[in-house]
Amino acid sequence: MRQTLLLGLVAWTASAWTAANAQQQPTAAELSRTETPAKAIMRTFSFQEYDVRSAAEAVPEDKWDFRPITGAFKNEKPEYGPAEVRTFREQIKHVACANFAFSAELDGIKPPDACDKGGPSPASTRKELLTYLRDSFAALDKSLNAITAKNLFDPIDGPYGGPNTRLGLAEIAVWHAADHYGQMTLYLRLNGIVPPASRNPPPKLQNQ
Repeated sequence: MRQTLLLGLVAWTASAWTAANAQQQPTAAELSRTETPAKAIMRTFSFQEYDVRSAAEAVPEDKWDFRPITGAFKNEKPEYGPAEVRTFREQIKHVACANFAFSAELDGIKPPDACDKGGPSPASTRKELLTYLRDSFAALDKSLNAITAKNLFDPIDGPYGGPNTRLGLAEIAVWHAADHYGQMTLYLRLNGIVPPASRNPPPKLQNQ
């Protein structure tokens, strides 16, 4: 009897949580009334920002130099990126540098060099890299939010996303964050860490 009541309570709680979240979501018709290119892009990109940042925050300092496999690609010379699978620290630094690079190209300024190799930032500790990552998303969020129906197809040049249009580069920015988050989840799972985005409820991001 007690087990039945407990299972019923768990089911009711899950159902209530799902219903509450469903009520918070606007309908497609409601979205269409106030839709803009920036809103449409950010609706997806905000999920990627949460996924990447929360995963970074979930990994303790002693796991940041973990890489899934060591030495397997040392004799390869890829066109982009290191010859070995990146450590978790290198993953975070790469994503942050790339975010700043995409933001710069969207804003028409020179992007940082060599993001495929880590880029020019001196950030190295967990604390420094979490700040670097957070700031990179803030910069890219601002650039993506500046996209309008009038500038959507403006030409964009640069070594990271060009030649392209503003919309095309925005798509690359969303894809890139999602691509590396997919890799990062393996780093977490191999170390017994459940990615925050897979938890119920997912924890809030750290903003300090």
